Amino acid sequence: MDILKSRFLPLIALIASLLFLYFRTPSSNKSIDAECSLLTHDHYWIVSKRVVTPRGVAPAAVEVKAGCINTVKEGEYDKSSLQNAHVLDYGHAVLMPGLIDVHAHLDEPGREEWEGFSTGTKAAAAGGITTLIDMPLNSFPSTVSEETLKLKLEAAKKKLYVDVGFWGGLVPENAFDPSALDKLLKAGALGLKSFMCPSGINDFPMTNSTHIKEGLKVLAKYKRPLLVHAEVVPESESHVAHGSDESDPRSYATYLKTRPPSWEEAAIRELKDASEETRVGGNAEGAHIHIVHLADSRTSLDLIKEAKRGGSSLTVETCPHYLAFSAEEIPDGDTRFKCAPPIRDEANRQSLWEALLEGHIDMLSSDHSPSIPDLKLFNEGDFLRAWGGISSLQFVLPITWSYGKTYGITFNQLASWWSERPAKLAGQTNKGAIKSEMDADFVVWMPEVEFELDENYDIYHKHRNISAYLGQRISGKVLATFVRGNLVYSEGKHASAACGAPILAEQ
Repeated sequence: MDILKSRFLPLIALIASLLFLYFRTPSSNKSIDAECSLLTHDHYWIVSKRVVTPRGVAPAAVEVKAGCINTVKEGEYDKSSLQNAHVLDYGHAVLMPGLIDVHAHLDEPGREEWEGFSTGTKAAAAGGITTLIDMPLNSFPSTVSEETLKLKLEAAKKKLYVDVGFWGGLVPENAFDPSALDKLLKAGALGLKSFMCPSGINDFPMTNSTHIKEGLKVLAKYKRPLLVHAEVVPESESHVAHGSDESDPRSYATYLKTRPPSWEEAAIRELKDASEETRVGGNAEGAHIHIVHLADSRTSLDLIKEAKRGGSSLTVETCPHYLAFSAEEIPDGDTRFKCAPPIRDEANRQSLWEALLEGHIDMLSSDHSPSIPDLKLFNEGDFLRAWGGISSLQFVLPITWSYGKTYGITFNQLASWWSERPAKLAGQTNKGAIKSEMDADFVVWMPEVEFELDENYDIYHKHRNISAYLGQRISGKVLATFVRGNLVYSEGKHASAACGAPILAEQ
């Protein structure tokens, strides 16, 4: 019996090993779920003359296995060495890390008539975005507790065409309740978001600097960020918020006066003080403050620079609409352009570009904030009463490129602003770059191809007519989008099933 064991045990072990490798190791002949991808292989190569890696832009071949990047062969590749593999050759198209949008409102559950997971993530995929982080408002209820985060996850099932993570909300109700915040963060919220002015959403009230400091103490334990809408109404200017009775509500200048740069400045002064807690030895050491959608490039930006120089853990984003538009060109009554903070003047726009190029602004986001068309009050054109928010999710890559070309932006800068730095903010160490062992998240696009955002262009937002970008002629056509190796979008067609994954923070 012992002799039989000694003869057959090694053979059994060998068979077991072979079976393990068969089921664990993808082969070029192994197919994946055809509904999740427009491609039928889970082991393949993507080749292009312009691949954007951390080292620069060069010809390269990228090997994808089981949803991850296995190998990146930079330089002129020998096609004959890939002849036995499945190869996608994109020629001179740019292969770049998929975009990561850390600021999007998908509004589900509760307001899916504004936008929803299915339409929002379809639009994202068509725009080269492979990861979205959903804001805790304008859905209903807002995501301010463990229970409401579970409602988000339930609502998202089988509707995600890209990967989606979730910010939780910091509000007065939970700010002084460390246990409630612990539960929300342990449930998987990637960080917290707060408003320093009224949000416009009843169940998401504003916070003050005391609430923010309490939230930072809890976030410090988890090494997760606090995102802040930085506008505060100074007491001396509280009358300005309502405008003058003689003002024309159809005039964009009227709306602009109701939210002056001093609001951003006041908020960022308070955040600068709070950020001292994030420094070494502070009560919230290890926490991080992220200022969303910066619009003021003057005093507010100077305060941010000062806080960074002082050692505060702080980053800031701006959005394509602040880089593309200026107040002087917004037509009276065209409420598609209303957002908060507002789009400011041309000199401010130029200064935002300078700050972005010089590295003082860390990253970009869409702040995709749609609504039903009725709330934009198109017939009345009333900027004071219309819902504020720019619908932009599908267009952010070509818009950034089209307006950025004037400033000589590079593909690596795009990858930094839209992939690498957002991945770091959201704690996604496996996303944001084309290098081995990362998720195979890619966008393939042609920077030279021009197109018009008109009635013939396929737009996947819930409501196509509310975007301020309609009527623009821009360049930078997205050809294909891959999410964890799945080809989820290609030349106007989506995969038949929504196989994106919810992203929850790890403990």
